[in-house]
Amino acid sequence: MIHIRELRKCYGSNQVLHGIDLDVQPGEFVVMLGLSGAGKSTLLRCLNGLAQADSGTLQVGGIDLMARHSRRALAREAAMVFQHHNLVPRLSVLKNVLTGRLGALPTLPSLLQLFRQSDIDLAHECLERVGLSHKAHERTESLSGGQMQRVGIARALAQQPRVILADEPVASLDPKTARTVLQYLRDATRGLGIAVVCNLHQVDYAREFGDRIVGLAQGRMVYDGKPQGLDEAALHAIYHAPPAAAAPPAPSPWQVAIPAGGLL
Repeated sequence: MIHIRELRKCYGSNQVLHGIDLDVQPGEFVVMLGLSGAGKSTLLRCLNGLAQADSGTLQVGGIDLMARHSRRALAREAAMVFQHHNLVPRLSVLKNVLTGRLGALPTLPSLLQLFRQSDIDLAHECLERVGLSHKAHERTESLSGGQMQRVGIARALAQQPRVILADEPVASLDPKTARTVLQYLRDATRGLGIAVVCNLHQVDYAREFGDRIVGLAQGRMVYDGKPQGLDEAALHAIYHAPPAAAAPPAPSPWQVAIPAGGLL
């Protein structure tokens, strides 16, 4: 589904990606971890065609993104789940999901939003997969944040992609809702054989939901393995922090720190 070799990307003199190698298989849920600025979002932008890599090999769903390609063709292969939903609040839940079908329609029906019955049936099926079929005809603005994110997942599924890219999809959600959203995303995509690359900041979510974890640090891949292999040494490589240690006892408020050279 995704094939990357020696991928490099610079912004001016700042090299953001340094020779990334990555393969993601159908139905695999890959979580990317790393500090802000590690290159996670840039890699995702290269995968969805919003940024052009400088060199290397990059193929998504059979499309060579280093060659000329159409955004419409890429949209049929790769779908996005955004951090802030990117839904139209005044539209119904069903209409928002149906926007995922626009890329599959001929130009005129797409402009007029004239959906086929098969598209409507598919949208209902996608809502069923995320547990929101009963909300199909409600205005999207009436939903909770977690429900809106599940609508975003249903919209991505409606594109019938081979790849879904998720950029911090649960960053604004409470832990219980976040786990619900990630569970729906993982189960729906695994059942359909869709490859997923998901950027997260939460290590515990990565361990819980990822089939595989990729760690980036300063634009380099420093970890690629199973969640159970993500030990303190791996976390240190990803986050450039020493393994967690017990905090030293707090000094008495009456103590005074003495410089190494002694008192002046």
